Amino acid sequence: MKNPFKVLTAKYGFPRVIIVSFFLLLMAAAGGFQMDLMQLLGDCLRRWGMYGILVLAMVPAVQCGIGLNFGISMGIVGGLLGGLIVIQMELAQNAALNAVSPLFAMWVAVLAAIVIGVILGVGIGWLYGLLLNRVKGSEMTVTTYVGFSIIAFMNMLWMLLPFDNGELIWPNAGKGLRNTISLASSFSGVMNDTLAFSLFGIEVPTGLLLFFFFMCFLVWLFMRSKTGMAMSAAGANPMFAKAAGINVNKMRLIGTTLSTVIAAVGIMVYAQGYGFMQLYNGPQMMGFHSVAAVLIGGATPKRARIPHVLLGTFLFQGILALGLPVANQFIPEGNLSEVMRLIIANGIILYALTQAKGGDGRE
Repeated sequence: MKNPFKVLTAKYGFPRVIIVSFFLLLMAAAGGFQMDLMQLLGDCLRRWGMYGILVLAMVPAVQCGIGLNFGISMGIVGGLLGGLIVIQMELAQNAALNAVSPLFAMWVAVLAAIVIGVILGVGIGWLYGLLLNRVKGSEMTVTTYVGFSIIAFMNMLWMLLPFDNGELIWPNAGKGLRNTISLASSFSGVMNDTLAFSLFGIEVPTGLLLFFFFMCFLVWLFMRSKTGMAMSAAGANPMFAKAAGINVNKMRLIGTTLSTVIAAVGIMVYAQGYGFMQLYNGPQMMGFHSVAAVLIGGATPKRARIPHVLLGTFLFQGILALGLPVANQFIPEGNLSEVMRLIIANGIILYALTQAKGGDGRE
């Protein structure tokens, strides 16, 4: 009779079995400490939907050949600008929209922010793709540098942009955007609350999860289209693809642009679920978290699929959601929650990055 553990490790890989086992151990520990396990599982579902689309942005990037896109901050900036424009316009407070329904007004506002972010993301992603086509072989290094650089550049720009809505700017200075912008009067939690229900004490954010699955479905459809398959072929074997008549640079450009656009959508989904938009250094590590999640799900720097996104995001965010309260039960001292969050999150990221063989994604 075969050893079940060996069968599992042979099929799914030793690291993934360990991570799933750790997640189950955290659940058991939470139950042992008589914590509200249903509430914690509900938080896992909420975080899964909030972060999932940012992780989904890795799929076209990997498949087109640029590897793990640490530079999704480029798309995040576009999405944040979309949200700022909608708040400046006070779209959620529009009387005609609210006459239909306040929830309808919030949906119009968040979808408008997403559309603006997508438009900006297309332009930003195209320029970003042109840059990556000029640095073939060093994409992961360049994407990391670009990701940090755009955050530093935007730290200056957030102080100079001509927004004047009181929800956005510093109250006394009269200019310059706040670090954290509340979405309470705009579209906070609109996806989470839509069609939400409780199942055995677990709060299910139905609208949020449906939107996440819908985005996964769109990417799945694209990857099976003629363009998507050509893009995957160009990423897997550029020389063969070129010999088959595929324009490799164009496919890389499409994949990079699509990754940037998905990140723009993802940050708005994350922000509405969180209830705030974080500017300045807030998005700095989101690229690393997304890379870690997709790698934990089973992706490699050369191959990423939708199941890798679904599994990896749930495990990564689930461990964070369960790990912090359980760790605080073991060490119930002062303000350790932020320290434990950093230790757990960065530990998972470090593990995930060790799975990215070859640094630049090329073996």
